Amino acid sequence: MKTIIAFFTILFSVTLISCNSNSSPTPVANTETVVLVHGAWQGAYAWATVKSNLEKKGYKVIAVELPAHGDDQTSVAGITLSSYSAKVISVIEAQPSKVILVGHSMGGMVISEVSEKIPSKIVKLVYLAAFLPKSQQSLLEISSADKQTLLPAALEFSADQTTVSVKKDNLVAIFCQDGSETIKQILLDKNRTEPLLPLTQKVTLTDANFGSVPKFYIRTVNDKAIGITLQDQMITTTPVKKVYSLNAGHTAHLSHANEVSKIIEEISATK
Repeated sequence: MKTIIAFFTILFSVTLISCNSNSSPTPVANTETVVLVHGAWQGAYAWATVKSNLEKKGYKVIAVELPAHGDDQTSVAGITLSSYSAKVISVIEAQPSKVILVGHSMGGMVISEVSEKIPSKIVKLVYLAAFLPKSQQSLLEISSADKQTLLPAALEFSADQTTVSVKKDNLVAIFCQDGSETIKQILLDKNRTEPLLPLTQKVTLTDANFGSVPKFYIRTVNDKAIGITLQDQMITTTPVKKVYSLNAGHTAHLSHANEVSKIIEEISATK
């Protein structure tokens, strides 16, 4: 009799533990950290929803605030493209594992330079409506070939030629015409002038380093800042493992955050 009672006691305990574990599932931890790099005239805030979505799926996510952007109060004096890459490298080197490095717009120049310097720490590069350079190209050189962008006519340069801003009346129409009214207001409220020097500086890239990291590109078909024709040209001149397309404007991580999050998840799972 005691043996029977003991058997049912153990059975009940195992069943209870099983039920409790099923009632509160926890996200599966992912071994790769996702590092998000914003573009010009923006800050880490632009990744808020994507970051939250991925964290709910068990990813560790870091949205980098580049110097003199967002809430960072670093002076624009002396800011270079290397200033940006150094900030991202410091974040990546603090991680115990390799990272998936995502760059939006100007952030594509940054992640390219970072991958040249520390390729062994990066498992994948993801370009979201981003500049995908060849060696010895600058952002301004690449963008000069863009016949679809509305950005040049909306730019205002400071008298000392150290910063460049986008006319406030044109900002939403160029960057996020498909965003909600809340998102549009955030862009307007958070908008800051952009250091000019990094946009003029060339990247040096090699096949051994930059070329060794698998690349993925997310096209934004309705982009008014980087025309889709230029996006496609960049994709054809640099080997890309897989290309995704969104019917979105330039800041798809704001206007189509859920779709961007799912694509990053898919890229993470790609072997």
